[in-house]
Amino acid sequence: MSNIDFNESPHRRLNVLTGEWVLVSPHRTKRPWQGKNEEPAKLSSTTYDENCYLCPTNERAGGAVNPDYKEPFAFTNDFAALLQGVPSEKYNEGLLKAETETGICKVICFSPNHALTLPLMEAVDIEKVISLWQKEFAELGANDDINYVQIFENKGGIMGCSNPHPHGQIWAQRSIPEEIKKKSTQFLNYWNDNNKSLLEAYLDQELAADERVLVENEYFVALVPYWAIWPYETMIMPRKKHATISTLSDAEKKSYAEIIKVLTTKYDNIFKTSFPYSAGIHQAPTDGEDHPEWHMHMSFYPPLLRSATVKKFMVGYEMFANPQRDITAEQAADKIKSQSDIHYSKEL
Repeated sequence: MSNIDFNESPHRRLNVLTGEWVLVSPHRTKRPWQGKNEEPAKLSSTTYDENCYLCPTNERAGGAVNPDYKEPFAFTNDFAALLQGVPSEKYNEGLLKAETETGICKVICFSPNHALTLPLMEAVDIEKVISLWQKEFAELGANDDINYVQIFENKGGIMGCSNPHPHGQIWAQRSIPEEIKKKSTQFLNYWNDNNKSLLEAYLDQELAADERVLVENEYFVALVPYWAIWPYETMIMPRKKHATISTLSDAEKKSYAEIIKVLTTKYDNIFKTSFPYSAGIHQAPTDGEDHPEWHMHMSFYPPLLRSATVKKFMVGYEMFANPQRDITAEQAADKIKSQSDIHYSKEL
């Protein structure tokens, strides 16, 4: 055991999923803040907005008209970052290399209700979102030209979300993204050495320590990763190893939805605001190979640090040298755990 107080002293922590290190500087929380403040994200009470491109029956910017959908709804992004049918070409001129990329981008509307973010939805309705994620993952991943399917959500204007109607996205592409390559290497190395999932072993250690675990139920656990970079970064993972979201049972989907609702509710309750974040599900590639080493998980990267108006920026040292955080993972876990499971808007 170390005699160092990791809640007071600067130190580094290893991210076992990527093999990269993060610098932790907890003593910096004592510094005064005279930097930029922003308006906190407020809750919407508008259930239908005639000017919203994502509300039912409205015309989207690209000219298509949304159906009068009653449950989660998916469509191909009208302004997709990836396109199908791009000819396969490579450019290689000395140190200058490039190649064409193909893919499909989808938008996932969580609810027809313009005001319902995930923490304000009922768990049974979040379960329907998970079912749609499964459906889209299966269909996109079956495409021979798709080798990875990334499901994600950007929540809040400060995270670059272009439309306030609660929604997520799916980008499916031919190449395997860099973050997935790093995690695949770490997962495979651990599997080959131990015949066990890296996340299974990590989860066992976290449950035994019980310092960073936030919420748990029969099938899922939410925690602050030991190596978290963002101030209130969290991760949700199934207790049982699933390489992808597609193999979750109905009981596990229900458990997953309940965990998402509780965690995002606690987020909103921290600063009494619609808590912004980027969230994404990492899972095995759909490249036709077996991936017994993979263990799917969902990460939340929220930028808020001190209040609803003070954001953590990745600048300076973080951009040029190494990821860095001020509050420790344990301090963040204590803050999140202390929040009510009931949304603050329901307690008024």
